Order: sequence, then structure tokens, then C-alpha cells
Amino acid sequence: MTTPQDLRTLALLGHAGAGKTTLIESVLVSAGAIPQAGSVDRGTTVCDYDPLEKEHGHSAKLAVANFERAGTLVHLLDTPGFPDFAGQALAALDAADTVATVVNAQNGIEITARRAMLWAQTRKLCRLVVVNKIDAERVNLPALVEELQAAFGRECLPINLPADGGSRVVDCFFNLSGDATDFSSIEDAHRALVEQVVEVDEALTERYLEGEEIAPEALHDAFERALREDHLVPVLFVSARTGAGIPELIDFIVRLAPSPLEGNPPLFEKWPGGNADAAEPLIASHDPNDHALAHVFKVEVDPYMGKIGVVRVLQGTLTPDTQLYAGEARKPFRVAHLFRMQGKQLTPIDRAGPGEICAITKIDDMAFDAVLHDAPEDAVIHFHPLPIPHAVYGLAVRVKRRGDEQKLAEILHRLAAEDPGLHVEHDVTTHEAVIRGQGELHLSRILEKMRAQYKLEVDSHPPTIPYRETITLAAEGHHRHKKQSGGAGQFGEVYLKIAPLARGEGFRFVDAVKGGTIPGVFIPAVEKGVRDVLGGGAIAGFPVQDLEVTVYDGKTHPVDGKEVAFITAGRKAFLDAISKARGMVLEPIVNLEVTVPEMAIGDVNGELALRRGQVTQTGTARGGMVTINARAPLAELNDFQGRLKSITGGQGSYTLEMADYEPAPPNVQQALTAAFKPVDEE
Repeated sequence: MTTPQDLRTLALLGHAGAGKTTLIESVLVSAGAIPQAGSVDRGTTVCDYDPLEKEHGHSAKLAVANFERAGTLVHLLDTPGFPDFAGQALAALDAADTVATVVNAQNGIEITARRAMLWAQTRKLCRLVVVNKIDAERVNLPALVEELQAAFGRECLPINLPADGGSRVVDCFFNLSGDATDFSSIEDAHRALVEQVVEVDEALTERYLEGEEIAPEALHDAFERALREDHLVPVLFVSARTGAGIPELIDFIVRLAPSPLEGNPPLFEKWPGGNADAAEPLIASHDPNDHALAHVFKVEVDPYMGKIGVVRVLQGTLTPDTQLYAGEARKPFRVAHLFRMQGKQLTPIDRAGPGEICAITKIDDMAFDAVLHDAPEDAVIHFHPLPIPHAVYGLAVRVKRRGDEQKLAEILHRLAAEDPGLHVEHDVTTHEAVIRGQGELHLSRILEKMRAQYKLEVDSHPPTIPYRETITLAAEGHHRHKKQSGGAGQFGEVYLKIAPLARGEGFRFVDAVKGGTIPGVFIPAVEKGVRDVLGGGAIAGFPVQDLEVTVYDGKTHPVDGKEVAFITAGRKAFLDAISKARGMVLEPIVNLEVTVPEMAIGDVNGELALRRGQVTQTGTARGGMVTINARAPLAELNDFQGRLKSITGGQGSYTLEMADYEPAPPNVQQALTAAFKPVDEE
């Protein structure tokens, strides 16, 4: 078992094409963890092992790899670069001490790199920037360093520099030689680093100002503190293709990247007695002899091994015989096997201690973000991950072959368990199974996986917009239901009145019958008839909301008065009242938060206006990006993602959340009511 001091965990984030997966291959080869580097194009890399990743040549999910060097165990977390797979990338932050943002030297800072730096800063994780493809054509590395400092602050400082046209890299922290570099100099880079690091330590600052030459080894603690306090963001240069800078990157990770004891602690809290209002911060002890505490940051469903939970141990020690509880569950499970992960390859291990990442198999109760522990009295412990961006793109799916409905439900459940960015819901109004993800690419991969891996064919289409109905006037309704069929008949008569409620108040049913004109036993039947209309709609086929129904009179029959009669009478009396109450269709309104390059503000605002959107606030520019807050009808946003990408050159993104309902425009009202064909149930 590796001690926490000898562990390093880095999550590699960056835009698609930055070369994260190839970089990990190069690191693993240089460290002796694999015999030769695989190729993304040939589908032979350690981290892109999913068949669809191999087919399309890009990462689509979080993967774990590791190597050992000089007695230090290093975990590397490879993440997808396309914004559509942000859920997988964010999950990596919950298992890392350091975020390495990989930037393509040819393309500069792209959208996912900007997000990665912001996510890591929000999470209070140590950060570094790895500039890849330094030997490519048409790169301007001095300009890129200036761009990094303009976007993320002057604390972005090179810790090594390229030399000989990017064919090699020279260390600037431990190495004080006068070796020639492609730009700047070792002396200038070293001086800038020392001046930045000593600022976090008064004693070191005083020694430096007095002219003392401080050895790099004496700066280790201050260096870690500068990383932890976001006072330093080292910049390292590599070529994953040729291996230039890879030994220097490994040396930096082993000698200077923070261990679990040196990084900022993960965000746990304990709820005494299950009371969230009395929550107390909980900092993991990293003591291998303490109670076990681990966090599930990745779940994978293997057709042969079942559910695989990938966890990071925060304190205590896990062994194959450990009894654990998952979250607030009171029933423990036994860890049967522990594994270390090298992509899809699982190697059995006999224990895992604080800071280590391991896989646990065949535990059905494990779920993404679950907290595992061995103390039932500590059952209410919660981890606080960064929120996954709201799923903005939806598709309704339906099986092509009758009888596959249950299979569809099971497959969607598995896919949602594996992907924190995927949401599955069943719309009770439209009876559709709806999958929602981060974008069109995300859901297209989900549909491909359903076909290729699970052999399930489905049809898909944009989900039905969840319109609602309400009334604008008070009105009364009446219906007498009388039916004779040769034998016993049916009779029930209902008088009721309806009145609008404030938006968002839902539905109220009031029994105001006096003198038993409708026997109390039949009042629930009247309410059932009313609720039948609430669910199926009265004017356009959508659920009815924000009104009060008061039943105040009626009649029954000593023989023919039956429940079914009062259900029908209640339903038709309600429909009669709505026909006089000036019914109206409501459309869902969402709050949008759109992040775009500063230069695209005008075009995006214009696009929102065309979609009946209203801009409520525009934030200040940060790293060249601006946030626009707006309100817009959900029905107008079906193709907004594609249009936003077109306007912003792929750099724009947005999140949305449901806000409220407002009256639909007259043309929408007319179209929806004209298309409605009520079913006569009598």
C-alpha cells in the first residue's frame, strides 16, 4: 500500500484535439508502465478503450491510468474534450489533487481549457498548464504564454522552456545552467518562479530581498503552498508525439505536484442525526488506520463483471474483506475484490489506502457520487461535487419493435448510471421516454451505444414541449349523467364552480356540498372525474393547472347512484365550466445562462431576440468570455445549441433551468387548440 506522501493524482482536461490521450500514452511509455505507445487513430490507446471511442477517434468518458516512478504512485485521469461530455470531465475533478489543463500550441486557449481552469479554481484544486504540440508548424509560444497570462493571470509562469525548435525541453526550476532556449531564458524564468513562490512566505521573502540565493529544494513547502493558494500556475511544454518534455513533466509530477496531504481537502460534510441544517464540515484524516471513507467518482457497467465502481479512498484502508455502507444505506456489503486500473485492464490489489484510486466490482448498490464508509453511525455523510451542467438537449426515444419497452428501460438505467451528464425521464403527460444530455453529439453517441452494444433499435424525435392549460375567468358547470341499460342504471348530477389561482399554485378541490345532496361516499368519484380532465387537458390536450374547483350541489338516486356515474358527471361538469372560463395555453419559460466570446455578444443577443428571449443581465468579460443571462420560451430553443455553435465558432455554451409558465402567443394558442381532438369517453 502506498503512503499518502507518495501519491499524486492529476486530472487532464482540455479541448478535443489537445492531445490528452496521446500525452498519457507518452507518459506511460516513458515511465515504463506500458511497452509502447498506442495510437488514437488505430484505436490502441490505454484510455480510449470503448469501441465507440476507437471508432470515432476521440475520448467520450473518463478513464484511469497509473505509473510508478521513484517510489511514487501517480494516477492519471483522462477526460473527454468535447463540451458535450462535460459530465465525465467534471467527475474527474472530484478524484484529483491537481488539474492539468492541456492546451494545443497551434490552436491556443479553447473553450474546454477555459472551463477547466475555472472549474479547478472553483474546486480550489491546484492547477498547471501543459502546452502540447510545441514542435508543430505555425506556433508562437511566447504569444501563447502571454495569452495564458491574460486569460488566467500573471501567476501562469513557465517552469520549463522549449529548446532547439521544440525538439527538447529544459527545466527552469532545479536547473540553473545557461542553456539556450527558444524564447526567454532559464535565468529569467527561474527568477520569476522564485519571486512568485517566496511571496507566500514572509521569512523567504525577507531572505530573498536581502539578496540571499535560495536553493530550489528549500522552496518545496512554499511551492506547494503557492499551488494550493492559487498563487502559482506552472506552465510546462511537451510534444506528446515526439516525447519532448515528457521526462521533465514526469519529474515535475513526482517532485513538485502536491500529494493528498498537500492539496486542498475534498468537500465532505456530516449531518448529525440526518439534519442538513446542522451540517458540519468533514475533513478526511488521510490516516490508514481510521474509519474507511471513500467516494465513488465513476461507475461503469461491464457485461461480464457487472457494475464497476471506481473510488478514491480518503481515509482508512480498503481490503477485499472490508464491510462498507453506501451512503445512508443501513445494510452493509462486503468488498469481494479490489483492482488498480490501467484503462480497461484491472489488476488485483490486496489493499488501498488514503489517496489511492481503486475499482470495486459486483456491488449493485454503488452509484455515482456515493460515499462509502464502514461506520453505520456516520451514515449521513455527503460529498459536494461541482454541479453537472444542466442537460440542454433532449430526445424522446421509442423502441422500433414491440415488446422491447422493458429492455429500453433497463438499458437507459445502465447508461444513466455510467454517465453523470445523462438524464432519463418519463414524461407522464406525453408518455415518452426522454433522454437529456449536454448536446447533440452526446446523445448521438448514446443512441449509437444502444444499437452497437445492446442491439436495441429505437426511433427518436425532439421531445414534446410540456405546455400547460389554465383558465382566466371564474365559471360554473353542470352535468346530469343518466344511463339505462335494461337492468340497473347509472345516475349522478353535479354542480360545480371553478376559479383561477395565482400562477404556480397548482390545483385545489373543495367540497362545499350541503345537506348530502351528493353523498360523501361519492365526492371522491367527482374529484376523480375532475382530475381525469386535469391530466388530459380540456382545450389543447395538456395538463390543467392553477385553478380551484368547488363542488356545491348535485343529486343522486337511491338505486342508480353509482361511483362511475359521479366520475362521468364530475368530468363533464368540469369540462362545461372550462368552456365558459376562457381557457388558455401556458408555455414553459426557462432561465438561460449563455457563455460566449466577448466579440459575439451582439449576434447572440440578436439571436435570443428572434427567439422571443429577453436578456436580463450581461456579465463582465473574464478571459475573453462573457456570460449573458436571459429568459426565453423553451419551445424556441430546439435548435439553439447548433445556432450558438455557428455564431461563436464552437466556443459558445449555455445552461438552462425551468423558471415558470406564461401565456403562449395567440398564434401558438390557436395552433395547439386547433390540433386537439378530445376523446369522447361516454
